[in-house]
Amino acid sequence: MPPKGKRLFGMVTVGERGQIVIPKKARDIFDFKPGDQLLVLGDEEQGGIAIMKSEHLLEFAAEIFKAKEARGEEE
Repeated sequence: MPPKGKRLFGMVTVGERGQIVIPKKARDIFDFKPGDQLLVLGDEEQGGIAIMKSEHLLEFAAEIFKAKEARGEEE
């Protein structure tokens, strides 16, 4: 049994144009919808990628700037 929150969604095949299909169960769990912008992160040493909604990164960045402002730090 994988650790809580860790999942295996199956295998995908890279098409001729370099595209993959994100499995439906993964799209449902992470609420990926047509038109969503996704951020693709890579780790060359481990040979893997991670995909996340870009809005989550933007929300995280906004929280960092708010925390800096609350402490009176310069950007």
